[in-house]
Amino acid sequence: MTPDEFRQNGYALIDWISNYIEGIEQHHVSNPALQPGDVRAMLPAHPPVAGEPFSAVLSDLDTVVVPGLTHWQHPSFFAYFPGNSSYPAILGELASAGLGVQGMSWVTSPACTEVETLMLDWMQELLGLPERFRSDSATGGGVIHGSASEATLAAILAARWRVTGGEVNLHGDTTKLVAYTTSQTHSSIEKGLRIAGIGSDRMRIVDHDEAYAMRSDELDRMVREDRRVGLIPFFVCSSRGTTSSTAFDPTREMAAVCRRENLWLHVDAAMSGIAALVPEFRWVNDGLEFADSYCTNPHKWMGVTFDCDLFWTADRAALIGALSILPEYLRSKALESGAAIDYRDWQIPLGRRFRALKLWFTLRCDGVAPVQAMIREHVRLTQLLADWVAADDRFEIVAPHPLNLLCLALRSANAATDELIDAANRTGEVLFTRTVLDGRVCLRFSIGARLTAQRHVAAGWQLLQTLA
Repeated sequence: MTPDEFRQNGYALIDWISNYIEGIEQHHVSNPALQPGDVRAMLPAHPPVAGEPFSAVLSDLDTVVVPGLTHWQHPSFFAYFPGNSSYPAILGELASAGLGVQGMSWVTSPACTEVETLMLDWMQELLGLPERFRSDSATGGGVIHGSASEATLAAILAARWRVTGGEVNLHGDTTKLVAYTTSQTHSSIEKGLRIAGIGSDRMRIVDHDEAYAMRSDELDRMVREDRRVGLIPFFVCSSRGTTSSTAFDPTREMAAVCRRENLWLHVDAAMSGIAALVPEFRWVNDGLEFADSYCTNPHKWMGVTFDCDLFWTADRAALIGALSILPEYLRSKALESGAAIDYRDWQIPLGRRFRALKLWFTLRCDGVAPVQAMIREHVRLTQLLADWVAADDRFEIVAPHPLNLLCLALRSANAATDELIDAANRTGEVLFTRTVLDGRVCLRFSIGARLTAQRHVAAGWQLLQTLA
C-alpha cells in the first residue's frame, strides 16, 4: 500500500467507523443464530497471494465480520459491564498505531513515558484519589495496564515480594502464603494467585453479608487462625463494585486488619471506580487512603477504548522489586540516576504500547463533563428501572443497586429466570448476562453503554415483562 493509498483508504475507514457507530441501532445486539465456525466458513481457507482492493476488505467487514459481532457499543447492550469507545479515543489509538513506538523504557520513547505519568496524575486528581498514589509522592505512582486482571497479578506479585523481603525472587518459596477474598470477587484474583504460585487452595473465601460485601470480622478471624497454624497471610482484595452485583466491600474496616497484620490491601474498582469522576459518587473511594494498590478501567464507563486499566500503588519499591530484571542491553543512565521511570518494571510484559494517547486525546478533546453527564444519567435510569421492577409482582430485586447495575429475578424459580434470560437474548434485540447470588439465579441489567437512553431501557424492560 502506497502513502497515497493509505491516505485514501484511511479516510474510507474513518467514514466506515463513523457510519457504524452512528448507525449501530440498525444491527441486532448479537446474532443468536450463529454457530461456532460459521464466520470462518465465510472466509477463504487459505491466505491470498496477491493483495486485494481495500474496498473488498471493507465489503467483508460489512458482510462477514459485523454480522458476526456482539455489538458492545449498542444502546441495548445490557450484558457484562460496558466496553465504551469515543471518537477522540479512537483517534488516539490511530495516532498510537501510526507512531508505532515501543514504550518499554524512558530512553526508548521519553514522551511515551512522560505523557503516561502525567495521565495517571491527571486521573488521580479527577477521581479524587489519595495523594500517595501520585508520581511525585515519596513512594507511589501509577501505570496503564491492559486490564484489571493484569493489575491484579501485579499487585499479588508486589505483595508476595514484600512479605518475603524479596526472597521469593531467589528461591520462589510460596508454600505458606495465604490470600483473602470473597466468593463475589472477580475471577482474576484466583487466576492471579495461580500464576503467582500461591494456588487456589490458599485463597481463603471470606463470608459476605446480605449485601454481598466481605465481613471484616470474619477476615480478622481467618487471618488470626492462619497465623496460629504457621501460615503467612499476605494479600487481601477489597472489591469496590463486584462484577456479579456491584457489591462494595468495607475497605476501611478491612484496612484496619491489614495494617495490624501487615497485609497488602489491593482495591479492585475496575468498573465502579470511574463513578468517582462525579463528586456525589465519590463515596466509591471510601478507604482508599489505606490501600497499597488500586485499579479502575476508563475503557468501561469513561469511553476510552479498550485496553486501558489505570493501576496505582503506594509502594512502588515492592512493585519494581517484584518485576524488575535488568540485563545489560536495557540499562540506561536515565534509569540509574533515578530521574526517569521505566514502565517495563511496572508490568508483566517487557513491551508496551502508547496507551496514554487515547486517554490524553479524550480528556483534551471532550473533557470530563460529557462523561459525568453520562454516568449521572445511567445511575438515574437504573433507579428508574428499579421502580418499574418493584411495581411488577412477578419480579424481585435481589441485590442493592447504588450505581448502574440491577440484579433481578422472577419470584417463581431459578429455571424460570434462566429461561427468561435465554428467551430475551434469543431475540437479538437485547443482551443480558446471568449470575448466581447465594444460590439465586439473577438477570444482570447493566446500564452503561454511551448511547443508551431511557427508551432503550424501557424497551428492554418491556421485553422482559412480555416474555415473563
